[in-house]
Amino acid sequence: MNVLIIGASRGIGYELARQSLEGGDTVYAAARGQTGIARLKDLGVNTLVVNTADALGCSGLSWGIDGVRFDRIWHVAGIFGPRTAGVDPPVQQDFDVVMHTNVLGFMRLVPQYFDALADGGRIGVLSSKMGSIGLRNSPSGWTYRASKAALNSTVKDAALVLGKRGLVVAFHPGWVQTDMGGNGADIPVDRSVADLRRTLDALKPSDSGSFFNHDGQALSW
Repeated sequence: MNVLIIGASRGIGYELARQSLEGGDTVYAAARGQTGIARLKDLGVNTLVVNTADALGCSGLSWGIDGVRFDRIWHVAGIFGPRTAGVDPPVQQDFDVVMHTNVLGFMRLVPQYFDALADGGRIGVLSSKMGSIGLRNSPSGWTYRASKAALNSTVKDAALVLGKRGLVVAFHPGWVQTDMGGNGADIPVDRSVADLRRTLDALKPSDSGSFFNHDGQALSW
């Protein structure tokens, strides 16, 4: 299979690239800076420079993947932003960076994903259970929560547009032992990624536009 991963310089994205490559896939992996690109080149994948935080950083993706049709596309890129405990208003710059990276980046890239998606291809978008309204029991990190709730909304819209051509879903990867999740997180990154890959492969066409845990459990919006 041909696999595209956006946000692959470290953590879940990097492990997706590693496991996909190990599984025999042809992998195109994107990072926003040269340090991440160097790590991916060492891994042996095709590299792309994509920065989801700005329009120019998103616009060049189609040139780098021109003529390639992808069976799997993973949108992983995201940041947490300010670590707040209550409802203190965020600084506008912090709010803008989180929203641009986590929401607007996907909105800018999704038309390019659709153009590059093979018939029957599948798109997995890394969201978070922190973005669920139905499951929410804490306001901590509310800027991040707001961004993931908005991202979930855009995934549903994308599924409506994609229709029967393919499938697009949002995922909660679990509380993962990455730079964002910290060493005290519940699960190692290799297990989360193995679950994500297996779950995306097993979904039915009717699941498009839904929200899932890494292990395939359906989650409330």
